Amino acid sequence: MEQFMTPEFWVAVGQIIMIDILLGGDNAVVIALACRKLPAKQRTQGIIYGTAGAIVLRVILIFFALTLLAIPFLKIVGALLLVWIGVKLLVPEHEDEHAKIQASDRLWAAVKTVIVADLVMSVDNVIAIAGAAQGAGEAHQMPLVIFGLLVSIPIIVWGSQLVIKLMDRFPSIITAGAMLLGWIAGTMLLSDPALVNPEIWPQLPKLAQTDALKYSFGVGGAVLVYLLGRLLQRRASPG
Repeated sequence: MEQFMTPEFWVAVGQIIMIDILLGGDNAVVIALACRKLPAKQRTQGIIYGTAGAIVLRVILIFFALTLLAIPFLKIVGALLLVWIGVKLLVPEHEDEHAKIQASDRLWAAVKTVIVADLVMSVDNVIAIAGAAQGAGEAHQMPLVIFGLLVSIPIIVWGSQLVIKLMDRFPSIITAGAMLLGWIAGTMLLSDPALVNPEIWPQLPKLAQTDALKYSFGVGGAVLVYLLGRLLQRRASPG
């Protein structure tokens, strides 16, 4: 029980909740679109079943992601993907992906649509959540992931409109979230087995896992995401 009272655990919980809100905001839109043609009595069922199925599927995906991150060099690849995801968050695409979501007037068809759409959209969430969970220690990574998801799902599903309005009013929330992904990317890269374990690829230099180096890599990743995002924003803006 003491493991769950450490600052690292609660920092990771906060990171997972913020990641889910920022990267999972589309989930509520997908659920609404997929269930909009259901009869009123079945609409709540469709939302509940679809959300439950999406949560279970995401936990399974994160379990595999946590296992795969123990393979040398995959954390480095994951870190690079997180930097890209963070930059993409600062430079949103204009295409309306939600136009592809098909509504159904049958309950289980709508539930299937929600789950499949969530699977397609959850790759970035899975990588980011797995990276955040790494910071809490191996002993309780999966309980941490499940707890973080359970806390954040009601916020996403029922509070998405409020969150979206807050992000529109305070763009700094999105910037902070993107930089958080950069922070996680930096600390994830530092802890890759190929850069830590002297028995794996001994020809590579090994990095000391000190707090100072961890914070340096985290800050470096956050700053990198911010600078790349601003650069691409300027290039994308007319004139």
